[in-house]
Amino acid sequence: MADRLMSVTAYTTLELADVLVKGHDFETEGYAVVDATADRKSPDHVKLQLEADNMTETHLPAHMEELRLTPEQARALAADLEEHADRVETERDESSRESK
Repeated sequence: MADRLMSVTAYTTLELADVLVKGHDFETEGYAVVDATADRKSPDHVKLQLEADNMTETHLPAHMEELRLTPEQARALAADLEEHADRVETERDESSRESK
């Protein structure tokens, strides 16, 4: 992503994640950078940032999304992600055992 708005460092949460970009008249798959962070000095919210790779995406200009979450919202999202990750992992394990 040559035209990246987010900086990617060793501290970036996910430097390469699959993304599905949807609009009313388009749908395209690609890659994205995802980061969870907070300001170093006097943080007042948690930031969840996402930037889709615009090198392959033709429908949207270079942009990033940033959710500003309270600590409670961040924890609720983290708990939901854990729950869904467990469910997907369990299904994957069961499918793997069935295919052997």
